[in-house]
Amino acid sequence: MQRTAWKYYPRQQDHNTEQNRGKSPACVQLQLMMSSSFNIFRVGISVVIMCIFYKSAVDSLSELSPQKYFSTLQPGKASLAYFCQADSPRTSIFLEELNEAITPLQDYGISVAKVNCVKEETSRYCGKEEDLMKAYLFRGNILLREFPTDVLFDVNAIVAHVLFALLFNEVKYITTLEDLQNIENALKGKANIAFSYVRAIGTPEHRAVMEAAFVYGTTYQFVLTTETALLESIGNEDIENAHLYFFHCKQVLDLTLQCRRTLMEQPLTTLNIHQFIKTMEAPLLTEVTEDPQQVSTVHLQLGLPLVFIVSQQATYEADRRTAEWVAWRLLGKAGVLLLLRDSLEVDIPQHSNVIFRRAEEGVPVEFLVLDDIDSLISHVESNVHIEEIQEDEDEDTKRPNMGQAVSMAFLQSYIDLAIKLKGTSTMLLTRVNCADWSDLCTKQNVTEFPVVKMYKEGKNPVSYVGMLGTEDLLKFIQLSRISCPVNITSVQEAEEYLSGELYKDLISYSSVSVLGLFSPNMTTAKEDFTEAGNYLKGYAITGIYSEEDVLILSDKYAATLPALLLSRHKEGKIESIPLANSHAQDIIQIITSALLETFPEITVENLPIYLRLQKPLLILFSDGSINPQYKKAILMLVKEKHLDSLTPCWLNLKNTPVGRGILQSYFDTMPPLPLLVVVNLHSGGQVFAFPSDQAITEQNLLLWLKKLEAGLENHITILPAQEWKPPLPAYDFLSMMDAAASQHPTRKDPECTKEMDVQENDKKQHEDKSAIIKEPIETLRIKHWNRSNWFKEGEKSFRHDNKEL
Repeated sequence: MQRTAWKYYPRQQDHNTEQNRGKSPACVQLQLMMSSSFNIFRVGISVVIMCIFYKSAVDSLSELSPQKYFSTLQPGKASLAYFCQADSPRTSIFLEELNEAITPLQDYGISVAKVNCVKEETSRYCGKEEDLMKAYLFRGNILLREFPTDVLFDVNAIVAHVLFALLFNEVKYITTLEDLQNIENALKGKANIAFSYVRAIGTPEHRAVMEAAFVYGTTYQFVLTTETALLESIGNEDIENAHLYFFHCKQVLDLTLQCRRTLMEQPLTTLNIHQFIKTMEAPLLTEVTEDPQQVSTVHLQLGLPLVFIVSQQATYEADRRTAEWVAWRLLGKAGVLLLLRDSLEVDIPQHSNVIFRRAEEGVPVEFLVLDDIDSLISHVESNVHIEEIQEDEDEDTKRPNMGQAVSMAFLQSYIDLAIKLKGTSTMLLTRVNCADWSDLCTKQNVTEFPVVKMYKEGKNPVSYVGMLGTEDLLKFIQLSRISCPVNITSVQEAEEYLSGELYKDLISYSSVSVLGLFSPNMTTAKEDFTEAGNYLKGYAITGIYSEEDVLILSDKYAATLPALLLSRHKEGKIESIPLANSHAQDIIQIITSALLETFPEITVENLPIYLRLQKPLLILFSDGSINPQYKKAILMLVKEKHLDSLTPCWLNLKNTPVGRGILQSYFDTMPPLPLLVVVNLHSGGQVFAFPSDQAITEQNLLLWLKKLEAGLENHITILPAQEWKPPLPAYDFLSMMDAAASQHPTRKDPECTKEMDVQENDKKQHEDKSAIIKEPIETLRIKHWNRSNWFKEGEKSFRHDNKEL
């Protein structure tokens, strides 16, 4: 049986600046951390990971002979040594990263050395060739751990693995919920827990956790996992990001109660974790009687705001309970204090019940009148979020080595893909290091990274041009198992195809099956449909039926030949579309449109697809799943054709946190959810908000939309016209999105079979991926928008391809 191979090339970075000198994209051996010797996962597709590294001078690493090195070891002191042949060209890449790790490891009292072996050396560390690809960690002269160099793929991995080994007794690695519960029960009434989830060992987040454990490991019990199922079992479904929880177990005296948990909402960096733990150590609630402008707490020192709950003697007990509840809600985000109005000499407005003080010096306090706790929480979180965004933007300008982060991010997606495909016997997932195989990478026309290629013996390689996420890769691979279009040979087989039974294992990847119906003599129409099917290979399920008895199907489904049958499996519906005088590009457009959802959940990945429709967006923002009544109202308006000039959609802030920043750009403060807005990106940039005091019903929505059409509603903001540029030239992800959904050069392949295998790709289409991703990115063009004619304007803009985001 023939095998298919995939190759992954991390995207190249800029190495011409002083900041980037000596850095390199991450390239790690594909493995599950259970066996560091795996080079290949036998899982249905052979994927080869190829990485380009750049050599630089390594001049600060101590170089010793074996005898000299062992004579320098001191009792109790940790040391990391790499044993290698002095003239080995393959070691220079690892030595660059080891050299970068010298300073951070020395901060923890760990020395680093390069040990040069000579040919006559016969010690266990220099004797075998395979041992020369390992680094060894000693405490004194006792060997603690040996690391294959592929595991220590960059400075973050080196520091993380070394600290992980040294802190073996202080950081517990767990894999099940039962493990976590046992640790929690054992520490109730005794100590608190810092529980963290990282996507893989050796990542920057793992390093940050280990550095925090080095400082705080004797005070708190650190617990670590990489199991997504464990994270989901405690109620967090965001497995794409690392997380840290603080378990407040020390104050739990009733062993039947669960420890209260606080989630750290900032990214897992060493500084953020330090700040988070410091806020956990601070008093939950502090009573003060002095001027709020003069109060100083650890929260201010850490850059967090203060919230003063204004109280008086008559309502003290109730106010204190309220303040404690607020303090738990804002733990890690702000300091909460109870301010006694009766004992304060400074005047406070009579009706103010909350005082908000920002962390910046010189900013006056805000006197607020808030009716409930949720309003208070919303006010604080929205203002804290603004500060985080500004801080992140500042950090982005300082980030010296973005290419390492891009490679690591995709590498984890690639590893997850291998896990999902494990056990598929016809495919292999592999990797190639371009530092060792530069001639091979050159022959494969690998010019930028990351790149994934599919190989089939005797066929031209196919470059994957979609989004670099696990699910996108998996969908493409699974849908590529069948020919497109599949040649259906009987009416019975056609019915099985339309019902989803023929390829029921693929329905989860594409809920729409497309069947083309043609008379045997419709040669040109069949060629056009076949061309369209080839173009959609890996993205849709298409089939073709052109037998003599095709009229049986056309009569049953009221389809005039030539025609398309669209089977929507989720809805259990089959609709027919005539194809008279339709060319390949027309068919592609029809099928692509049919794949779109009527009321989709907008995500970062699918947003470009819906923006390409060039219609104003009707977005329902929700902090979780949407109310079924809201969905019913919007779908009813869709069915009645009232929303034809809009793209109705919804955005879940829990699944897509960037939505919070979007709302923040529309409103001065974070508005209450759910919230319905119309955003006209393509002509004017105006944003309109559905009145918050009205229920989201079919009738109210229709009246509001009519007011918009008549120009009777005022916009809340106008989005600026600007070009969205990639942070670096090689990281044009918007172009990658466009390339994934744009029209590729078409091809003809009349010989379509039903074998569950990867079909060959035309050489003209996939000679060079760069021919696709180098297309210029379209900018956001703003034109005058007449509000009284905005529905017609939306329809008009849909017909112009160059008005595209």
